[in-house]
Amino acid sequence: MDHHPPTPTTLTSAMSDTVFECVIPYINDPKDRESVSLVCKKWFHLDALTRKHITIAFCYTSTPAHLLRRFSHIESIKLKGKPRAAMFNLIPEDWGGYVRPWVLEFSRSFVALNSFHFRRMIVSDEDLELIGKSRGRTLQVLRLDKCSGFSTDGLLHITSSCSMHFRNLKTLYLEESSIIENGGEWLHELALHNKVLETLNFYMTELAEVSHHDLELIAKNCSSLVSVKISDCEILDLAAFFEAASALEEFGGGSFNDQPDMYKYVPIPPKICLVGLTYLGKHELPHVFPFASRIKKMDLLYALLDTEDHCLLIQRCPNLEILETRNVIGDRGLGVLANFCKKLRRLRIERGADEQEMEDVEGMVSHTGLISLAEGCTELEYLAVYVTDITNASLECMGRHLKNLCDFRLVLLEQQENIADLPLDYGVQALLRGCHKLRRFAIYLRPGGLTDRGLGFVGQHSQNVRWMLLGYVGESDAGLLALSRGCPKMQKLEMRGCCFSESAIATAVLQLASLRYIWVQGYRRSQTDSGLLAMARPFWNIELIPARRDVHADALGEAVETEQPSHILAYYSLAGQRTDFPDSVVPLNPISSAT
Repeated sequence: MDHHPPTPTTLTSAMSDTVFECVIPYINDPKDRESVSLVCKKWFHLDALTRKHITIAFCYTSTPAHLLRRFSHIESIKLKGKPRAAMFNLIPEDWGGYVRPWVLEFSRSFVALNSFHFRRMIVSDEDLELIGKSRGRTLQVLRLDKCSGFSTDGLLHITSSCSMHFRNLKTLYLEESSIIENGGEWLHELALHNKVLETLNFYMTELAEVSHHDLELIAKNCSSLVSVKISDCEILDLAAFFEAASALEEFGGGSFNDQPDMYKYVPIPPKICLVGLTYLGKHELPHVFPFASRIKKMDLLYALLDTEDHCLLIQRCPNLEILETRNVIGDRGLGVLANFCKKLRRLRIERGADEQEMEDVEGMVSHTGLISLAEGCTELEYLAVYVTDITNASLECMGRHLKNLCDFRLVLLEQQENIADLPLDYGVQALLRGCHKLRRFAIYLRPGGLTDRGLGFVGQHSQNVRWMLLGYVGESDAGLLALSRGCPKMQKLEMRGCCFSESAIATAVLQLASLRYIWVQGYRRSQTDSGLLAMARPFWNIELIPARRDVHADALGEAVETEQPSHILAYYSLAGQRTDFPDSVVPLNPISSAT
């Protein structure tokens, strides 16, 4: 029988496949993975076999069974539930985002999952018990990020299950979760048995029954402990903890009393470089100065510092890369930041208390501070800021200098009634033109802040933007339609307080070819919601949250009633229409989207 030798084309193809099989495990970027999986069927299957981590950006876009059928070798999952608007109490508490279906499927599966990250989800004690029973032997990472619905009893299931078996738990993260406290046994169990813990975080929770002796024991037992962020606990009580935590690099939380002279006796771990000290006042600042030169990340969101204190501290931090603070930093503080912190990569400036802002006129951020920042901190990659005033020139300056900026978010506050340089059309255009690496873009203004022409500029120059938040922008439907003719890569769009009609929103959704998710609060609603049905199609779910009135307590404890306008939430889903609709949500899609 004749044997035909392989042709050069066949050899080349076989060689390229072999090389690719060796290379693909090292491709970790999810966007690259997505592109790879679309090349051919063989690469699609190779991606499925070698993918170790999965992020589900919205829990109703797929089912756990569908996920595990395709990715049978994953070790880590990140799952997001409620829309971001839930963080600002804009979404009803009972909206959804339950982790239960996912936990049930994971508990039955033979997939080697050892890392779970749930964000803005409802997690019950029963869910945590099931994770402990089914994954306690192998669980390495559990992150409950801004979650609710569980108690310390559920945490005890986790810490005792992991202690009972191979004690592999390296990360327990609970930051900003709403947790019902039924005692501190969960932490005591962790302290008694865990030897490999690297990260412990219950920062910005209301957990109060925390023993500093347990923290000390954790530090003594876990030589690899590098990050600890806690709730309120007197810093003086943590002296033994700090002395034992020789590998500690990050510490957040704690609180200071009125004995500033005593803090000099608290030892500082030699590797500490990431700090977030709550209730830090001017009298305690001198105790931070000795190690300020090695600080790379600093969280001052809950510190009790004025503008002058910010300036004194910042100028001692030449290696600062990440800063989170409030707008009490002021334009003067941004000037100091620009002069002394040339390595700054991420800056987040939140809104401070209105009462403090009115008392401290210096503690405000405006276009003046942003210009100084852009000229001095040219390595910035992330900038999120609340400003009292803004100009086109400051936006142009940022576009000219911040070439590494990937994420830009700006909110214009209402303290100043008359902003001289509105609209910001040409400033926004210059920013987007100059910052060509932008992937995330948010601008929250006021009526007149950005015209229809400005929205057209946003669409024109957002070539790489994947997520966008727009607040109080545009003049008419024409602006939204102009935007939707651009933004070729935009996957997620959120809008609030805009003037657009249902039909314009539907048309924009159809024109944005890459769009997977849209959330809108405040729009021109019809009586029948019929305009939204123009975007209905298979696999596209549309939900409506009707207008409602909320009652909450103000700073004086008096009841205040606010009206929440209607919401639209629409998204692609392989799971079909979800079945856990509360009374506050109305499904609008008339087309079946079952797989």
